[in-house]
Amino acid sequence: MPSTHIILTTAIVATLMTSVFLVIWFRKTLLVGEQPSSLTAFIAILFTSGLDVGLILFPLTEFPVYETEAVYSFTNPLAIEFGFWGFLVWGFYFLTTFYFCVLEPRLKLFEIGWVKFINNLVIIATCAFTGFLFLSYLPDYIANIPDVARYALVAVVVLAAVLSSTDIRWVIWLSLGSFILFLALIGVMLIYSGMSLAQFAQSGQYLGGYFSNLHRFVSPLADYHAFYLFWWFAWSIMIGQFVARFVGCLRPWQLLAALLVLPSIPIALWFSILFYVHSEEIVLTGSLRSAMVVVGIIFVINSLDSLTRLYSENLNLTVERLGRWSYIAVHWGLLFGLILLYQFTPLKIEWIGMVVILLYACIYALIFQRRSQLAAA
Repeated sequence: MPSTHIILTTAIVATLMTSVFLVIWFRKTLLVGEQPSSLTAFIAILFTSGLDVGLILFPLTEFPVYETEAVYSFTNPLAIEFGFWGFLVWGFYFLTTFYFCVLEPRLKLFEIGWVKFINNLVIIATCAFTGFLFLSYLPDYIANIPDVARYALVAVVVLAAVLSSTDIRWVIWLSLGSFILFLALIGVMLIYSGMSLAQFAQSGQYLGGYFSNLHRFVSPLADYHAFYLFWWFAWSIMIGQFVARFVGCLRPWQLLAALLVLPSIPIALWFSILFYVHSEEIVLTGSLRSAMVVVGIIFVINSLDSLTRLYSENLNLTVERLGRWSYIAVHWGLLFGLILLYQFTPLKIEWIGMVVILLYACIYALIFQRRSQLAAA
């Protein structure tokens, strides 16, 4: 097993064990964020902030790979795809959401200079890297798109995200709206595919291959799976830091159950329909593909606006301090400039994920060092 796989496996086991400990030890604690929201709003914000266009468009390109590569032969392609996007991996967000809701107000570790610097560097780098990946994969989403249009579209997406980040209410409403659009897209795809209820249930049964092999997903199945896991780690701290403010009166076990189950339901529905489309070799119309791209783009805007909102607050580069138009100019220029610069760097999401795992280790050590302060709080 490669050393990176060993590090990933160790990190995943540590986060899972910590999550179980937190649920038991803090079982009577009531989690309330700074801006408590309904469970529906919280899940919508989490779902759309923590996912991007890949959820919409990757499965149809990845199913054939999982059918042919031997490393995935222990179960079916739908189970593999779901394992990369659903259920267990959302536990990463439980750990960080719990930390920022309960422990950070007491310990303030992310106000330590070097921790704050690394965290915000990761947020900005990941935010821009998300835009860069979108720029890189646009020709796969929109056939024959000219380079000028490709760069212009990314520039508009970044601008829309920065504009949305100027007011937290826009972030919330955009998250709710895009989540509803995603559910509508599921319905449209279901109707277009012509699936009967029996066929839908039959396709969904393949998801059992994930749960019967759950233990296999605790460590990387292959380098491509490792890429996904590093991606989840790269996002985990910043998404937890952002969504913790919206937690509304939940016990730890309720938060964990909500994170594991609720986001996985629409993912399971979407993937089950796409797997049927793949299996039956159904050709999607241009308008349907366009609808998928539009929803995917809105997901990218959701991801970027929440992260922009987060690092701008952390660095005090807010609308209140800079003014609306200066805020927009600064953050649009920073993010779009970094997206363009990424074309000339060898940066990989695996590196960012590794930095986050190391930051996890440092936070664990700092918590142990300050355990008396935590006990007295």
